[in-house]
Amino acid sequence: MTSIARDTELSVEKRLGPRDLLQKGFDAVVEDTAIAGGGSTACVAVGEDDGHVEVANLGDSGFVQLRLNAVHHYSNPQTHAFNTPYQLSIVPPKVLARSRLFGSEPLRDFPRDASVTSHQVRDGDVLVFATDGVWDNLSPVELLRIVSRYMTGFQAWQSGDKGMTVSDGLNSLTQEGGVPKKYENTLQTLLAVAITGEAKAASENSKRDGPFAKEVQKFYPNEDFHGGKVDDICVVVAIVVKNKS
Repeated sequence: MTSIARDTELSVEKRLGPRDLLQKGFDAVVEDTAIAGGGSTACVAVGEDDGHVEVANLGDSGFVQLRLNAVHHYSNPQTHAFNTPYQLSIVPPKVLARSRLFGSEPLRDFPRDASVTSHQVRDGDVLVFATDGVWDNLSPVELLRIVSRYMTGFQAWQSGDKGMTVSDGLNSLTQEGGVPKKYENTLQTLLAVAITGEAKAASENSKRDGPFAKEVQKFYPNEDFHGGKVDDICVVVAIVVKNKS
């Protein structure tokens, strides 16, 4: 989708929105004969220079918007039923025919089914986009604690007489080499790696009930499900910085 966004030339009147981008990416996958079948959730965002961000979220991937040590917004998952998220799907013809033979239809969702929301971001906001391997094991508040630890540790968010403020040095921390590490050498990369590590550890912890375990206990109290849930973990972090010009 990155290459599609880069190569697509659209006028201001026909701006490329996240649902448009999701549709183009989905069309490209459907047309790829090397892909026989499969499914995926998706969370796509498009931002403007004025701070307007539009997000298309389909399924149980999702995002949070964090602002100065607070959860400003978080997305809600789309599900058909418990643990049955919306997914962009390619169903092989044989599987489709077999299902119809027995009078059923496989669950299939499309870009048009994505939930689209609009947000206004400002200097110092942190946007975290992640798959369900994160949200099944970390709540938005727990994720905020991880982000705050690094944002305050590197003084990107500063506490003073005026409360929590954004540091003037934030921009330099988001540039290559802004963080003195060999690989995670930008603040946003360091945050993504930290969240991934915390989510993985939580998913393998059999003694700590995460959000997924609490949902199982709510809907299926006789299951006696405890601990984390091992699942796909992918994290993308964006830190909003003011355009100095």
